[in-house]
Amino acid sequence: MIGYVTLGTNDLPRAAAFYDAIAAHFGVGRMMDFETFIAWGQWGGAPGIAATVPFDGQPATVGNGVMVALEVKTPEDVHALYDIAMAHGGSDEGAPGPRGDDGFYAGYFRDPDGNKLNAFCMVAAPQ
Repeated sequence: MIGYVTLGTNDLPRAAAFYDAIAAHFGVGRMMDFETFIAWGQWGGAPGIAATVPFDGQPATVGNGVMVALEVKTPEDVHALYDIAMAHGGSDEGAPGPRGDDGFYAGYFRDPDGNKLNAFCMVAAPQ
């Protein structure tokens, strides 16, 4: 079971502003807040997300093929989260919309450090 996902950052205050806005959409805030590490979520709740300056002192880099998927309830929530990301320094990786014909609805974006995320929900598949 995943407890939280950690993404590297080279600018923690910038990452904090981005993820504060994302977390607010889910109705949660910071559950851990240190000089080089911040985690958002709720103790005992759904898995959280964290941003950290790498412990080894090397620059944070983006993992090729790595993506964090944020589950929401409706296509409107997908659009809302995507719009929040764009308004807080995110970049587009695929506008919200249906993907395939199995009821998967998603919008893809990157955080200000280039980490890839998506907001998704499952809707009734076409019959």
